Amino acid sequence: MKEKIEKLKKLIDESNNIVFFGGAGVSTESGIPDFRSKDGLYNQKYIFPPEQILSHSFFIENKEEFYRFYKEKMNVLSYKPNITHIKLAKLEEEGKLKAVITQNIDGLHQKAGSVNVFELHGSIYRNYCMKCKKEYSAEYIFKSDGVPRCSCGEVVRPDVVLYEEMLNTVTVNKAIAMIEESDLMIVAGTSLTVAPASSLIFHFKGKNIVLINKQETFYDDRASLVINANLGEVFSQI
Repeated sequence: MKEKIEKLKKLIDESNNIVFFGGAGVSTESGIPDFRSKDGLYNQKYIFPPEQILSHSFFIENKEEFYRFYKEKMNVLSYKPNITHIKLAKLEEEGKLKAVITQNIDGLHQKAGSVNVFELHGSIYRNYCMKCKKEYSAEYIFKSDGVPRCSCGEVVRPDVVLYEEMLNTVTVNKAIAMIEESDLMIVAGTSLTVAPASSLIFHFKGKNIVLINKQETFYDDRASLVINANLGEVFSQI
């Protein structure tokens, strides 16, 4: 492990255009549960499967149940960035890290100080009226009774990508452009099983990909360096 972390340090030192691509595992050490691990959200028991609740069709047909689940499980306003978020923000401040591309919707990268963040699946901090597009805060959503509504009477929905919905094309294209220009891509805290986000790795044209994850992934053979460890253990030494 020590040798691998030393190699990662060397790759970071030698690179000036780094892109970080992260998933739920980046935020678990802040206390936010992931989705697919043994104790993750998708392995907990609900009246409806979480993947069904977090789908577009379920949201349209059963907003009361959607918001009951959403307010209970997606309210991460009180959580704080961990060492990984903080070190990434520091690398950006130093001019080495050019972009953070994240599958998370918790806003912790921005809380840590990262500026150039591409949120593939949206953010709990952005919410809008489905009719007039008036914007609302996350606090408004989580403090509302039942289904949150706009002053015009229409439902307010979070700007997050639900199952059955497409990713934002502008965000994806900007993320791809950053990946294509980078000389080092660090992929961390993601099993790389969620498409189309997982396919972004194929746009990397640089020399080195580093994969940091607790478990193996199907893309390990594409990496110059694979570290199977907790992210905090790795980034605390960067």
